[in-house]
Amino acid sequence: MRRSIITIDEEKCNGCGRCVTACREGAIALENNKAKLLRDDYCDGLGACLPVCPTGAVSFEEREAAPYDEAAVTARVGAIAEAALPCGCPGSNARTFERTADAPGEATETAEHMGSRLHQWPVQIKLVPVNAPYFDGAHLLVAADCAAYAHGNFHNAFMRNKITIIGCPKLDATNYSEKLSAILQSNNITSVTVARMDVPCCGGIENAVITELANCGRMVSRQVVCITTDGKISDNNRPEGISGELKVLHRLGM
Repeated sequence: MRRSIITIDEEKCNGCGRCVTACREGAIALENNKAKLLRDDYCDGLGACLPVCPTGAVSFEEREAAPYDEAAVTARVGAIAEAALPCGCPGSNARTFERTADAPGEATETAEHMGSRLHQWPVQIKLVPVNAPYFDGAHLLVAADCAAYAHGNFHNAFMRNKITIIGCPKLDATNYSEKLSAILQSNNITSVTVARMDVPCCGGIENAVITELANCGRMVSRQVVCITTDGKISDNNRPEGISGELKVLHRLGM
């Protein structure tokens, strides 16, 4: 039958995932960081996904398409709800948060009621979409999972005015280099800060960042801060990095 159905322009799609969240029928998914209509019969043609797209990649077209299949959609939505993998979790969809007290001197909260400095979701390196709009011009913080638990003022000292991504090279069964390379190559990253624990296994996250910064072909400001297991900034200065390109800074305010 001929009917109105969505179409997605991959050239315009930035992989933000907002259309995936908006589509209650589960008709859209991210594949290779691009939104894709999975099946014609999943799409009800009502277009809840259109207004949330920030780039205008989603639009209507009228063409021959299978009729909307409510039974298939019910099964699809149920499968999404039961999915065990991170890529099937609605909580992995990209989103941004407005923070009104991020400039120095503007914060009004007390130590007991400190506000969050997180600017985006997701935060896990393996889950973030490489073309998310929040990466454009970002000051990027690449942090070890444990760092925020060890350092009592991590949000204000490290996350303020930065896009934060986290990982644990010892526990994550993944190589960060490919993802970090894609983020650096696809976006105009302004600076990169690595916040790692002062333990040997955290060297993996630092080495991946420094290697991909060297490979990206652009001069990007970078710094590495080590945090001890009791939450202090480490005095364990390392050499000035791979090929002399890494400058180690130990400071709280950034």
